[in-house]
Parts: sequence; C-alpha cells; structure tokens
Amino acid sequence: MDRVRVHTDGPGCDAGIMSTALVDLLREGLPAEAVLTDPDITASYSRDMAGFCEAGVPAAVVLPRTVEQVQHVMRTATALRVPVVPQGARTGLSGAANAVDGCVVLSLVRMDRVLEIDPVDRIAVVEPGVVNAALARAVAPHGLVYPPDPSSWETCTIGGNIGTASGGLCCVKYGVTAEYVLGLDVVLADGRLLRTGRRTAKGVAGYDLTRLFVGSEGSLGIVVGAVLALRPKPPARLVLAAEFPSAAAACDAVCRIMRDGHVPSLLELMDRTTVRAVNALARMGLPEETEALLLIAFDTPDPAADLAAVGALCEAAGATEVVPADDEAESELLLQARRLALNALEAVKGTTMIDDVCVPRSKLGEMIEGVERIAERHALTIGVCAHAGDGNTHPTVCFDAADPDESRRARESFDEIMALGLRLGGTITGEHGVGMLKKEWLARELGPVGMEMQHAVKRAFDPLGILNPGKVL
Repeated sequence: MDRVRVHTDGPGCDAGIMSTALVDLLREGLPAEAVLTDPDITASYSRDMAGFCEAGVPAAVVLPRTVEQVQHVMRTATALRVPVVPQGARTGLSGAANAVDGCVVLSLVRMDRVLEIDPVDRIAVVEPGVVNAALARAVAPHGLVYPPDPSSWETCTIGGNIGTASGGLCCVKYGVTAEYVLGLDVVLADGRLLRTGRRTAKGVAGYDLTRLFVGSEGSLGIVVGAVLALRPKPPARLVLAAEFPSAAAACDAVCRIMRDGHVPSLLELMDRTTVRAVNALARMGLPEETEALLLIAFDTPDPAADLAAVGALCEAAGATEVVPADDEAESELLLQARRLALNALEAVKGTTMIDDVCVPRSKLGEMIEGVERIAERHALTIGVCAHAGDGNTHPTVCFDAADPDESRRARESFDEIMALGLRLGGTITGEHGVGMLKKEWLARELGPVGMEMQHAVKRAFDPLGILNPGKVL
C-alpha cells in the first residue's frame, strides 16, 4: 500500500481515476470471484429494504471469506480514501446498508461459519454471515437456544443483528441482541483487528467497547466475529389469543399483565388493519371483527396455568374472546401469523414505510390511538403491530409509491409518528436502527451535547469518515 499516494479531504475521489486502481488493489488480496464489478450485479447490492432512502452506485462489491481479506479491503479503502458500506442479508429497514456513490460494498454473507459451540460456558463463536435461524438449529442439539429472534430470523444474519442491535418477538422475557453479545472481533477502518469483550460470564475490564459496536450500523468498524451467550432451551411454549373491542383495551390488558408481575415469553399486539392484511395474504382465519388481537405466550413449567391467569386479566380489561391454544402446533400457527404481519401490510398497497417507535408500556395505548388519528388525517392505511411487552410499536404506512401525493402524505405521517413517540417519552427506534431514514430525528432525540459526543466517538474510530458514510450521524 505504500506506493499508493492519494490526497483528499474526504472519502471518495474522481471515479475515472480511482476505479481501476481500486479494483486492481482489491484483487491483490482477494480471489477474483470475490470482487464483483458488473454494473447489473453490483446494482443488486445497492440497497436494503427501507423505502424513501437514496442508494448510490458502488464501484465494486466484495465478498470476503476470511478476516485477513476484510483487513485487506479496509487497508485498500484507507489508502485510497474510498468509502466502505458493510452489508449482511440486507433485510434492514433503515437504509443503513444502502450504497453510496463510488463505494466498496463489503458483503459479509460468505463468512457464515459457526466456529464453536460450548455447552459448559454456554457460548457460541460465529462469523457475521451466520443466519439467525441457522444458529438456532446449530445449538439446538446441545439443548441450548440463542433467544434474539427478529421477524426475519430465517434470512437475517448475526452481523446485521449486531449492527442494528435488533430485537424480536421474545425480547419481553429474554432481552435483545446487545444482552447476548459478549465479545467481538472488529476490523477497524485502517485494517487493524480489535478484540473486545470476553468469553466469561462476568467481566468489567475497561470501557465496554462491545456494547459500543452493537447498534453502530457498521459506522465504527467491521464485525468479523462474535462470542454470543446462549441459554438452556426452555419448555415448549403455549400461546393465548385475546380479542379486544379497542386498542386501548388491549393496552390496558398489557399494563395489567406487567403490573401483576407476569413474565410472558411473548406479548404481541396486532391491530385490525394488520389482522385483516394477514388474513388476506395467508388465509389464517384470524378474527377480522376484532379491533386488536393480543398474542401472549408462556414457556414456563406450567404454561396453561399462566395463560389462565393472564386470560382473566384480559377479560377484566374488556376482552371479548380469550382462546388459549391447545398445543404447541396451534401456538406456532398463531406466532406465524404475527411473523407475517409486515409482509401482509406491504401487500396492501405495494409499498410500506415501517416505523419503529418504542414508548413506555404505560403510554402504549396513547401511541396507538395517536397513530389512528394520524392515519385519518392523512387518509392513509396504517397498520400497527407491536412488541407490546416492551412498548416497541411498528406502525406501518401502506401507500402507492407511484402516486406522488400519497407518497408525500406517507412521509409526513411517518415523521408525525416519530414526533408522537418522542412526546410520549419514547425513542425513534427500538430495534431497526437509524440508518439514513432517521438521521434528522436522532439529533432531536439526543440533543446537541449528545450529538457532539456521538461525533467524537465516530472521529476516534473513523477519522477519515470512510465507514458507512451518511448513516446514523
């Protein structure tokens, strides 16, 4: 790299001068098949699943298989001042994986090995391209589980989960990704390898750099390995479905359940719009006359008794129907309906903007009622599904992207939903991340001093600003 001398004030240089040098240098440390430059192919790596987020044209896409190859990419990018956009399965919903013009897209999907499973220490050591569901299947024979389970768990990768600090349906009891990442291997912007954290159950040596990288969306370094905590496999869970005449009544039931000290393994809400969309997509036979449907699960030694107790609380809150599942198969069918919610809402109009506002549980009813008013004011279909147990709502704006006026109203409603969440004491994102979609709102939530510290951290890890530029900050 010493023979490369490029002087620039920021990432990226003249494309005509840089493109050949960039590709030549990348190929010096990568197999030929790992460097993609065909425009039709590279275009397919240009964006994730977020709407309303611009995507640039990458100069190249690289698919490394080893840590050393990732280090080579970053050394090359540093030498040439070329931006690098890390990617997993591109299932993200904030534009964090979108390419910028002239960048190297660093796709980590081929680094997909489960390197170690230790049943005694209850850890797994994995590469970033391991799919969430594949890890679940790998640890199952050991009587263990990896609890974080985003709705896209069959396709999303552990690296992407770490990048966005993702949650899932079971986080009300088991917590989110950050609570299961014990240590990381991270390639820094200049190609150095940093190891953070530990393999032990406890450890407080130094600043917690592991937590700093979790949720950083590839803006501070490239995660190339992770030590993950595992848990013993719990008993089979049973699910109860409760129908309510209003979202407010369903939210009242959520408050009663949490106030009484119950710890369900899952507590999910679907409003009427979402229920009808799921039925239309998959013919699930869900009750379309309900205004809100709560799904409550327990994986305790006696789940039937726990379901009976929370069922009584649901009835006290005004539930019109409370139906516990008879067995595990029926329970999984109900959970599949919840997992289909976002796909079903997308089918309503063809395009969706999926918000990710988390509010205190006590404000959940006000949040959902506020979204209903926003939908009426903008004459839009907005379905709400939520991880009700932790107040994380997913208002999903359905609209026709070919209709400019409807697209404008969709964007305005999206912003109003975030503003509502902040007024209720919440946050603009509970698990999807900031990416490009919510950059402006991050400053409103954190304030000037908070943003100053965020920028200071970014400069410390990425002084040239080449790591996922234009994202988060």
